[in-house]
Amino acid sequence: MSFRILGGLREVAAQYDGYVLDLWGVLFNGRAPTPHALDTLRELRAAGKRTVVLSNAPRRAQLVGARMNEIGIPADLYDHVHSSGEEAWQHLKARDDAFYASLGPACFHIGPQRDDNMIEGVGLRRVPSIEEADFILNTGPGADEKIEDFEAMLQAARRRDLKMVCANPDLVVAYGDKLFLCGGAIAQRYEELGGTVRWHGKPLPDVYETAFKLLGVSDKKRILAVGDSIRTDIAGANAAGIDSLFVATGIHAEELSAIDPQRLTAAFGTHGENPTAVIEYFRW
Repeated sequence: MSFRILGGLREVAAQYDGYVLDLWGVLFNGRAPTPHALDTLRELRAAGKRTVVLSNAPRRAQLVGARMNEIGIPADLYDHVHSSGEEAWQHLKARDDAFYASLGPACFHIGPQRDDNMIEGVGLRRVPSIEEADFILNTGPGADEKIEDFEAMLQAARRRDLKMVCANPDLVVAYGDKLFLCGGAIAQRYEELGGTVRWHGKPLPDVYETAFKLLGVSDKKRILAVGDSIRTDIAGANAAGIDSLFVATGIHAEELSAIDPQRLTAAFGTHGENPTAVIEYFRW
């Protein structure tokens, strides 16, 4: 076992000046702040630590911050928010590389109405069918939709060789004790069909570079990422060259219902990613 099991963040807090914190599964469980999260944020604040909430939410960063405030995580408990949605929106606006320069204005949007902010202010025109689209913007399904609901649409898109922008690379998200489909699962299926997808968010390096700039901590050895997804949070931290703390009560809670070293080792081995340490909840 190459990871340490912590009873609380206080055991390692002195080793780090900056923290990259996941939202869903770490600070929020889909219904309310997770147990101990607010107290832990206050302790980090009191200790003078820098914090960035880095979310794979498929919406603009200011809207993620507003939602955090609504659910009881006030802005004075952290320094910055960044999101996969913000990164995708910035690229859609700037058209700053060959992939984005090749996209037309007609967008078929996979996503609920609450994600309409991703289309605003970037010169896009939403179209109702794949046949009229220049590309697909994927922010994720509605709460009751399943992956098979998108199969015919994805097949039609592949026949037209449409490109897809995925603004949420997560496969699932936890709402309370239930898991729901995310945009990453749809994008993954589209790639299986041979489609081209541009992914944004964790575990990709660009989103971490932005988080590091927001943190203002130059020494990566003094930065800790905290997350509940092995595939995104832990893999992303490893690729970015920073330490990571895995929260076992997030999306992997069912398979890791208790912090059992054997189960943890098996789960990390399956993904080929090891965290620096493991904790039950994000707590001080």
